[in-house]
Amino acid sequence: MATSEYHHGEMDIQAQKATWDGFITGGVWGGLLLVLSIGYAVLAVAIGMNWMVALGLMAIVGFAAGLFLNLGGRWMATMVLLILLALVVQGFIWLFSVLL
Repeated sequence: MATSEYHHGEMDIQAQKATWDGFITGGVWGGLLLVLSIGYAVLAVAIGMNWMVALGLMAIVGFAAGLFLNLGGRWMATMVLLILLALVVQGFIWLFSVLL
């Protein structure tokens, strides 16, 4: 009979655990960003809500989700940068509509 070097529970799994944790974190972030993007598009484009109100609602949802899921300061900073990006894009849309 062959002897085995394997002993249950003695393998170092830190690399696998870090990979799994990163995968779950990326999935949560990606899912939330997708929900916020589609939610903003539905409110602003499909329903016809004012873009500033839709942006405010999605910002509240994003910050609340970050607090509820305990995503930390990186998520909050990402939300602030996304809000600033949305304001810049809306500024360009306004500028080009004025020039037309």
